[in-house]
This record gives sequence, structure tokens and C-alpha cells, in this order.
Amino acid sequence: MSNKFIISHKKDDIYTNITIRILKELLGKFDRLAVQSNRSRNELICTALQYAMDHLEFISDNENRKKILI
Repeated sequence: MSNKFIISHKKDDIYTNITIRILKELLGKFDRLAVQSNRSRNELICTALQYAMDHLEFISDNENRKKILI
């Protein structure tokens, strides 16, 4: 058995860190939901953001309605 401390190449991380400002009330809602659902605040916020992007409809000033392609 080896006592070596082995380090390999780090796999690319698909996540990145950002900083945002949100209303304290909204943060409280996420925190309460995190406790109730046994999920992290980060997981819940990421899920909410993905849902918003998947259901987004952009209304342009120049056109009637156009679904944004992301």
C-alpha cells in the first residue's frame, strides 16, 4: 500500500462564481425553501434561473413578440 498523496489534473468545472444583489425578502424565501426541501440555496437559485431561461419570452420594442434564442 502506498502512502503517496496523488494529485491528478483537475477536470473542467462547469460552474462559475458570481455575485448578485437580491431583495432580502427574496433571499429569505430561498432560505426557508432550502430548509423545507433539504436542498442548498445555490441549487434552488440555479434551478429557478434555469426555469426562467427555459420559459423566457422577450418583447422587443420594434417587433410584436419574439422568443429569444439563447
